[in-house]
Amino acid sequence: MKFTALPLLVLLLALSGCVSNGGKPAQTTQALQPTGTGTLVIKPIAFKKDLYIREAVRNECNLDGKLAQFIEDYTADQFATIITDGSKAPADAQVLTIEIDEVMGAAGGAWSGAKAIMITGEVSQNGKVLGDFRARRYSGGGMFAAYKGTCSILGRCTKALGRDVAEWLRHPMPKAALGDL
Repeated sequence: MKFTALPLLVLLLALSGCVSNGGKPAQTTQALQPTGTGTLVIKPIAFKKDLYIREAVRNECNLDGKLAQFIEDYTADQFATIITDGSKAPADAQVLTIEIDEVMGAAGGAWSGAKAIMITGEVSQNGKVLGDFRARRYSGGGMFAAYKGTCSILGRCTKALGRDVAEWLRHPMPKAALGDL
C-alpha cells in the first residue's frame, strides 16, 4: 500500500488553523446595523379581555413579553428604530397593536397534547391602518418534547408568531392569515 504524506499534511494544517483560534469561528468586529428605515412602535401586547387562560400560563409563561421581544428581534433589520417602552415616537412611526385572542395550554407539557396561541393585530401609520392579520401557531414540542414544559412549548409558538408578524410587516396587507391558519 502506497502512503502519501500530502493528505496528512493537509489535515494537520487544517487542524492547526482550528487550534490557533481555540477552535472558535472568527469574530467580526463590525456590528450588524439595521438596514431598514423608519420607526416601529410595538404597543404592549394584551390578552383579550374575556380570554379564558390558566392563571399559571398567564403568570409564568410571559407570552406577551416574549412575543414582543421576538417581533423586535425579527424586525431589527427592517426598521432603524424600534420602540417598545412607550417612549415618544416620531409622528410618522408605524404602530403595531397585537392582542392574544386564544391560548390552548393545558398543564403537563407535551404529555397533555399540543399547545397553541392565536393573535390578531394591525399596523397603522399617521392614523391610517396599513394592514391587519390573524395568526395561529401550534406545537407539540418538537424534539425531546417529553422533557419540555407547557411554557417551553408555548414559547415555541410565540417565537414562530414573532417571525410570522415580522415577515408580514415587510408588506402588510389587510385581512392576512398568518402561521397555521
